[in-house]
Amino acid sequence: MSTLAGHNRVSTQALTSLAQAATAEQFGVRPADVRASWADDAGLLALRVVSPIAVPELDSVAGPEDVAAAGGSVWERATAAKGAILRRVSGLSGAQLSRVDIRVAGVRPTTSGRARVL
Repeated sequence: MSTLAGHNRVSTQALTSLAQAATAEQFGVRPADVRASWADDAGLLALRVVSPIAVPELDSVAGPEDVAAAGGSVWERATAAKGAILRRVSGLSGAQLSRVDIRVAGVRPTTSGRARVL
């Protein structure tokens, strides 16, 4: 296969949409609920996302075993999501991300009693 002259560029809007979808997938919310922004970090891209997170309805959580069954605490899920979002966005876009900063900006109760964990 030969390489053709020219260049490829992924627009900021495409990267933003991808970041919103990856974050929504991790947190069990709609991509429209996620805000994503970008910053330069020594030549790499730093991603900042603000998103709600899906959690079980509070009356369905009786103890630590229920929290574990839902995928962990909000803090644990957000911490784990950083790496997953970074790998997903980098893998699909080819962009080099230095980090993902997450701010959880609310919760969305799930009706099934369990948060959707991917």
